[in-house]
Amino acid sequence: MTEDKEHVHTTEKDIPRATARRLPIYYRYLKILLDSGVTRISSNELSKAVKFDAATIRRDFSYFGALGKRGYGYDVKELMEFFGDILNQDNLASVALVGVGNLGQALLNFNFHQSSNARISAAFDVNPKIVNTIQAGVPIYSIDDLEKQIQDQRIEVAILTVPAEEAQKTAKRLADAGVRGILNFTPLRLDVPKDARVQNVDLTNELQILLYFINNFDAEQD
Repeated sequence: MTEDKEHVHTTEKDIPRATARRLPIYYRYLKILLDSGVTRISSNELSKAVKFDAATIRRDFSYFGALGKRGYGYDVKELMEFFGDILNQDNLASVALVGVGNLGQALLNFNFHQSSNARISAAFDVNPKIVNTIQAGVPIYSIDDLEKQIQDQRIEVAILTVPAEEAQKTAKRLADAGVRGILNFTPLRLDVPKDARVQNVDLTNELQILLYFINNFDAEQD
């Protein structure tokens, strides 16, 4: 597997983007292990849980200094707390959901805050039948109130599930209102200012990639 060479800045150093993407997975599995009573673990044992090879795990951890001890492995609680600090797990981030169609409804019903440090605190739509209602505990605002609510609630992250033809215009409104990160579920690739980041989630593309590997390779994961 080719390592992503683009780097992400942390408070201590730059780490490869591929490593940054694996950190939440490490954190989640370490929490599961700790809840199961596991107190220490080797990179080989962790490899079996997260399905990354042990060399990748050791390389990822090496960016953060000496996290383990030779002959002992890793202290699960200490390692989980370390990555929790890096991922800012103690601070709950408020997220806006823009577009409350079928996919938006599914995301509303998914409790992000139970497994991460994010929660949807406001949703926006054009449908008058759901505007000014509460869905899955989240208030639904008119899209006309987007800028005001983003600024009043100090929201910096948004999930975008609007129709493709509305995506670019809505992304610009979000960025102009102060949103710094957009999780984009639309097929459109967005043009945003340099101080905003977009993470694209193309479910169709991911499914096609999965089918390709199923049809062309042995059922072996990276």
